[in-house]
Amino acid sequence: MLEWGYERQFAGYSAVCGIDEAGRGPLAGPVVAAAVILPEGCVIDGLDDSKKLSEKKREALFGEICERAVAFGIAEAGHERIDEINILQATFEAMRGAVAALAVPADYAVVDGNGLPGLEIPERCVPGGDAIVPSVAAASILAKVTRDHFMQLMGAEYPEYGFERHKGYGTKAHYAAILRYGVCPIHRRSFLKKLLREHPELQA
Repeated sequence: MLEWGYERQFAGYSAVCGIDEAGRGPLAGPVVAAAVILPEGCVIDGLDDSKKLSEKKREALFGEICERAVAFGIAEAGHERIDEINILQATFEAMRGAVAALAVPADYAVVDGNGLPGLEIPERCVPGGDAIVPSVAAASILAKVTRDHFMQLMGAEYPEYGFERHKGYGTKAHYAAILRYGVCPIHRRSFLKKLLREHPELQA
């Protein structure tokens, strides 16, 4: 359950941002991170962990969050960067980019999960923060909707893979498409090492 006013516990800080990401697990596409600073006393009806919300509700909340936030930033690390530095470091890089994109600088960060991205401001991990901390829940929605929109576009560009349906996650249909059509330009090859060893002919 969201704890409205959670950010107030950080006395002495005037711009506490929540940070979350979307897309650490998929086989294709970027990982997207968002950072959100909500105004004092802001209550957004229906705000919750993005995974618990319908697509329609996330879309509606996306606009309200952008309108009511003091500031928000969104950044990504693409599939090539993920392959280059690994998904954890790419996630942290995207998080740092999201904080850097804030129009109002944050002076404290609450990060969903168990790892810190290494910001230049004080930061704190909150496991399950997207279901507890309002600004983190808001960040989870911005990140999820942004990534989903990108994967819908990729679904139109690479229709044989069904990205608009599974958003790049490793569903049976997605693996079947890879086996049939091979690896496409937005696949994360570091996530497909075993499959590519067993089927080297799938390399693009």
